[in-house]
Amino acid sequence: MSGHSKWSTIKHKKGAADAKRGKIFSRLAKELTVSARLNGGDPAANITLRTILAKCKAANMPSDNIERAIKKGTGDLQGAAIEEILFESYAPGGVGLIIQCLSDNRNRSVADVRHVLQRHNATLAGSNQVLRNFQRRGQILLDAAGVDEDQLIELALDAGADDVTNEGGQFEVLTPPNAYNEVSEKLTAAGYNVSEDSGVNFVPTVWAPVTDKAQAASLLKLVEAIEELEDVQYVYMNGDIADEAIEG
Repeated sequence: MSGHSKWSTIKHKKGAADAKRGKIFSRLAKELTVSARLNGGDPAANITLRTILAKCKAANMPSDNIERAIKKGTGDLQGAAIEEILFESYAPGGVGLIIQCLSDNRNRSVADVRHVLQRHNATLAGSNQVLRNFQRRGQILLDAAGVDEDQLIELALDAGADDVTNEGGQFEVLTPPNAYNEVSEKLTAAGYNVSEDSGVNFVPTVWAPVTDKAQAASLLKLVEAIEELEDVQYVYMNGDIADEAIEG
């Protein structure tokens, strides 16, 4: 990794293959349910739902899982109400974390997140103490292999993107939040494989350098532990991890 490490902006993946797939499916199911509840279960009329369905396809999510999640959102199947909960935290070294949950039990989410933070010497922060160092933006991630950069940039900017960068074999297309769905759909229609990690994400605007190996290892263990929690969808951090802190 070099420069502003993608640990900072890409949701982390972990665990054995089956556990990882299960976590991805659970995450996507919650997103489907929330989208269907807010804007209906018809993909033709719900652009956000269409975008999530594209990520489900990319993740090879079973159609039965998709159908059940949408029906829970529309009320055709019984299911507990799901709400978004955001936690702000400071990890050792002053690195800021935003922990995004979709949960049907706020008390459980609070207890679980607080327990993991305490176990890893991290603390909950007050409202907007960490969020002020991030900006919510559409973030589309694409494998750079075989992609013509000029063509991608032209298509993305014409569709409404703000910026396109290439780092570590991956393109990052940034958009205003309200343009994410349209840009993502146009890139998908043009044949680009949009990562399931794409979405309207929290992108750091202020970075906290991490140069110590022990601190970097502790930070990544903390993030992995948080992501194992049932209700956690994504974890974002503004730690800029130096190459020397993660190699060797």
